[in-house]
Amino acid sequence: MEYSMRPRKEAAMKYIIVGKNIDVTAGLEEAIQDKMSKLERYFAPETEVHVTLTVDKDRHKIEVTIPMKGTIIRSEQVSNDMYVSIDLVEEIIERQLRKYKNKLIQKHQAGGFKREYLERDYVDDEDIRIVRKKQFDMKPMYPEDACIQMELLGHSFYVFCNAETEQINVVYKRKGNTYGLIEPEE
Repeated sequence: MEYSMRPRKEAAMKYIIVGKNIDVTAGLEEAIQDKMSKLERYFAPETEVHVTLTVDKDRHKIEVTIPMKGTIIRSEQVSNDMYVSIDLVEEIIERQLRKYKNKLIQKHQAGGFKREYLERDYVDDEDIRIVRKKQFDMKPMYPEDACIQMELLGHSFYVFCNAETEQINVVYKRKGNTYGLIEPEE
């Protein structure tokens, strides 16, 4: 497996581009920075953009992670051409950012959050197999902010520490573009 890393110094945002099974050529680096520069108006100049390019047979995958204050913007796209993947990932991130901006505006205008609870389904132990484990820091946040973070990550649920109760909660996406909140009983 071959790795290469090239941070670009003259750009407004800081790009950290890593290649796995692919050399990060000047053309790829320029294509990434040209596409992502369209999004610079959303970010502070010191914002780091972490880009990982991976090639596996005919799968050309790009993963972009942009850590921001209290949130993470992330997208990954796969196609049979790296330049197509770059185009796709930029479109997805721009859509996420517009959605995030709209949610922030709505949150400040509306101020309310409806609580819904998820019913429990029970499964036999033989059917359960854990195939991946993740660990992450949990900063206290409000349920509305957790919903926004869930959307930015493209997940259907999000585990967080509730800033109001200091307990572990879960927000999840429901049908009809609504959200649910799971919290421990008192």
